[in-house]
Amino acid sequence: MNGMPKVLVVDNGERAPDSALSAELAGMGYASVTTPFEAADDVLALIPSPAAVVLHMPHQAGWAERRRFLDLARRLRKNLADRDTPVIITGGIAGAATMLQNELSVRAVAAPEF
Repeated sequence: MNGMPKVLVVDNGERAPDSALSAELAGMGYASVTTPFEAADDVLALIPSPAAVVLHMPHQAGWAERRRFLDLARRLRKNLADRDTPVIITGGIAGAATMLQNELSVRAVAAPEF
């Protein structure tokens, strides 16, 4: 991929054109890699330092599916804590973009100058 910061988007594998985060993230200056839930760890191994991980939970997710996403979020937050990588859970495109923009803007402002 190009030199744009990369965001890993994890979903349940069912993607509707109107729920894709890639265009929104590209408009914010991020390249995105979208993967189904089951492949998240494998893809994360290929992108060792993502700018963020967005867990895109389906709007109509049942309790079992919500639990899977929450468990993955907890585990990723623990594993990525030393890299200060935000893990964001969302169920909608505008929510993810806004949360990601807020999270990364705060980090950019707080980052030390070199």
